[in-house]
Amino acid sequence: MARTRPATQRGAADEALIRTLYEQHGGALLAYAVRLTGDRAAAEDAVQETLIRAWRNPEALTEARGSVRSWLLTVERNLITDRFRAKAARPAEVAEVSERSATVPVQRDHAEGVVEALVMTEALEQLSPEHRDVLRSIYFQQLSVAEAAEQLGVPAGTVKSRAHYALRALKRSYAGKAGTLKEVAV
Repeated sequence: MARTRPATQRGAADEALIRTLYEQHGGALLAYAVRLTGDRAAAEDAVQETLIRAWRNPEALTEARGSVRSWLLTVERNLITDRFRAKAARPAEVAEVSERSATVPVQRDHAEGVVEALVMTEALEQLSPEHRDVLRSIYFQQLSVAEAAEQLGVPAGTVKSRAHYALRALKRSYAGKAGTLKEVAV
């Protein structure tokens, strides 16, 4: 049967091991973690977790197995990588709202938007078919002037001219109708 050291001796030796590791490698570990995370608090947590892993695996800390600092930096990098992956895999956390402070979102009255859409539709219907087609191509289908010209079979300059005059007529027609609607509402 193997003899074990008393808990007090083991605790003192473990504390001395961690203290020595921190004194020798703590600065390098912290600098490396800050560079990887960009956050000092997260870096300090990573250093602490790395030292806990070293405490749990003292057999890995022998020079015969390689550089102790190299092992510590590798463990730290893996810890930070795991944290980033875990954070990326979870959906963003949302703060809980108590029922007392929760408010129902206010919805705007959509009646004004409906009226404006009806007025705009009527104003579009009053335009000539050529002007209406140009506006539909450019604004509703989001075609460029060249694409609209190709689709409509007219030169690009004609598309620009028709768009200009159509918008001007639409503005006059829309402004007149919107003004009369506001007078009726008052």
